[in-house]
Amino acid sequence: MSREKVLSLLLEQGDRYVSGEAMSRALGISRAAVWKAIEALRQEGYAIQSAPNRGYRLERAPDRVREGELSGPLAGCRVGSHLLCLETVDSTNTEAKRQAMAGAPDGLVILSEEQTGGRGRRGRSFQSPKGKGLYLTALLRPQVEPQAVSDITAWVAVAVCDGVEAACGVRPRIKWTNDLVLEGRKLCGILTELGLESESNALDYLICGIGVNVNQGPEDFEEEVRPIASSLAQILGRPVRRSQLAAEIIRALDRMYARFPQDKQAYLEQYRADCLTPGNQVQLITPSSRQEAFAVGIDDQFRLVVEYPDGRRAALSSGEVSVRGMYGYV
Repeated sequence: MSREKVLSLLLEQGDRYVSGEAMSRALGISRAAVWKAIEALRQEGYAIQSAPNRGYRLERAPDRVREGELSGPLAGCRVGSHLLCLETVDSTNTEAKRQAMAGAPDGLVILSEEQTGGRGRRGRSFQSPKGKGLYLTALLRPQVEPQAVSDITAWVAVAVCDGVEAACGVRPRIKWTNDLVLEGRKLCGILTELGLESESNALDYLICGIGVNVNQGPEDFEEEVRPIASSLAQILGRPVRRSQLAAEIIRALDRMYARFPQDKQAYLEQYRADCLTPGNQVQLITPSSRQEAFAVGIDDQFRLVVEYPDGRRAALSSGEVSVRGMYGYV
C-alpha cells in the first residue's frame, strides 16, 4: 500500500518536486519506506527523478490502471471509494459477485489489466487482452426494489458516454441497448447483473460491468470480430491513457448513482439523444428466428419501439437487435 500512496502523492504534485521527508509526514510512513516505494515504482517502469535538497518528481508513467493512479482523481466519490485493482482475473463481473457475497461495500470498483474469461451478453465472450483495454465493474447496493433497476443498463450507457467524452473529446453513440459504437464499430460492451436475497427476494447487489476497447490495434481482435470492432486509439490516431479514462468513467458512474433513480427524465433524454438505433431498419434476433422491423423510438421506460411490416408496433425491453449498416447486417 505504501507504493500506491507514494505514487498517488507524486501524481498530485505534477511537475513539482516533493521531498522524502514531506512524503514521510504526509503518509505516516518512514523515510526508508518512502525510498523502498520509490525504488519499487522505478522497477515497474515509473521514471522518477531525484534531486538533492528537492526530493522526487514523477516524469513518466507506464499505462497502468492501479489504485495509486486513481485514488486522487476519485477522492470524494461514492463509486470508487473502494478499489480492487488486479493484474488478471477471470471476469471483473464474476469477481464482483464473489466480493458482494463476501460483504464488500457499496461503491467498490474492480479493475483488471486483463480478463481470462471476460463475458458479454447471452454468454458471449469479451476479448480482454492484457494492458490494451479497460475492464471494470462497479458493485452497487441501491436501496430500491428490484424492478426499479430494470433500466439501469441505459443509465450506465449514458454515464460511459459521458466518461469517454470527458477523457477523449469524442462521444460514442449507443446501439440499443448496451453497445457503445464509434464510426459504426463496437467500442464498448456493458453487462449488468443483479443479486437477490433468497428469503425476501429483495435486491442485494447490482453489478455494472464495462469493457472498453482502448489501445487495441486490428491485430488484437480475433478475425471474426475485427470487421465490427474498433478502439479509441484506432479512431483517435493516438494512444489513450487508461487510468485517465477509468477515472472519468468512474466519476460519471458516481454522478449517475447519486441521481438514480430520481433523475430519470434527464438520463432518458440523453439516452434518446445518444441512441442511434431509432430511425433504422433492424432485425430482431431470437435463438430460433430473425424478424425485420423499423425502429421508431425509445419510450419512457427506455424500451425500443419497433414497427413490423404489417403496421403492428411493439416495445422491446430486452433482446438482441441488429441495425442495418452495422456489424455486417446489410
